[in-house]
Amino acid sequence: MITPFDDFPIHQTGDPIVQTVSADPNHYDRYFFNGCDRDGAFFIGGAMGHYPNRGVIDAAFSVVVDGVEHSIFASGAMPLGRETTIGPISISVPEPLKEIRFTVAPNDEDISCDLLFRARTAAIEEPKQTIVRNNVKIMDYTRLTQWGTWEGTINVKGQVIEVKAESTFGVRDRSWGVRGVGVQTPTNFTPGEMQIFWLWAPLHFDDMCTHLAMFERADGTRWMESALVVPILESPDAPTWGDDIVEPEEVSNIRYELQWQKGRREMESAAIEVSHSDGTIDRIEFEPMYTFRMRGIGYMHPHWSHGSLHGPLEVGSESIPLDEFNPQDPSCIHIQTLCKVRMGDRVGVGVLEQLSFGPHEPTGLTGMV
Repeated sequence: MITPFDDFPIHQTGDPIVQTVSADPNHYDRYFFNGCDRDGAFFIGGAMGHYPNRGVIDAAFSVVVDGVEHSIFASGAMPLGRETTIGPISISVPEPLKEIRFTVAPNDEDISCDLLFRARTAAIEEPKQTIVRNNVKIMDYTRLTQWGTWEGTINVKGQVIEVKAESTFGVRDRSWGVRGVGVQTPTNFTPGEMQIFWLWAPLHFDDMCTHLAMFERADGTRWMESALVVPILESPDAPTWGDDIVEPEEVSNIRYELQWQKGRREMESAAIEVSHSDGTIDRIEFEPMYTFRMRGIGYMHPHWSHGSLHGPLEVGSESIPLDEFNPQDPSCIHIQTLCKVRMGDRVGVGVLEQLSFGPHEPTGLTGMV
């Protein structure tokens, strides 16, 4: 089917742009956002995904304030033109790789916002993430990550939150490819043991940002890692992509210390050390403030999981006090802990994302959850 996108020279195959390269039901295209007040007064999360081989678009927005995680969800039929609106939730891109607007129109769930993300850094491309099992690619996607500030307003259950760029920092990413979403296709393969250990730490400091991403197997073997020092844009007009950006510095010899809370797959304390090419070592220490459950924007949610089917349109919400989440519930295992971070004399803010199912010998995990 021809769409207006076919008027642009962006084709990668001989097919129209909206035609996917395969019929894999796990094909997806997603926006993700987070943000926080520097002192932890509130935390926000947002997501929107298109699943063209399932005919689904879904989105969510969540805000943690006064110890409660409030979330609104919307899911329905994906428009052929890949519009970025579902129910009250919309995304627009005033300037690609520089500004993105995330809005939730006033609605019966009493959670709404009008927020603008402005880039602090260039966009980086994370290493390709691919898993092949039984000779089938079950995960194969690309992700860009970018640091920035948020400004605007949030309305939640009658409370108005003013979001100011000078004190509200966040990260946004775009990812696309193949990733397990929705109900999976039954196969005749012998089921393998589920095991994931994932850490992701995009951090803000006054004069730079840092990045960490890693996957490990149960024995601690690391099959994907990335650690960067990312420069701050010199001015609002500075390029955010292409040959003229100031390249991030790759650091190596990544080491971490991670202590779990008793009986929980949630950090009690954490630190990261990395080595620069000149031999100097940086150590980043994480001081947790509180934890955001990613189910609040659809990740592994029992009803609103990404790519699940909800007919033409369904909208809903939930409000859960942070101390009422069950740490043994699989939907509560994927988390982002908001932290104050210290690197030498620098003090910053950011999240340590944690996702750990199954055993992980280096940190002492056994069992599934």
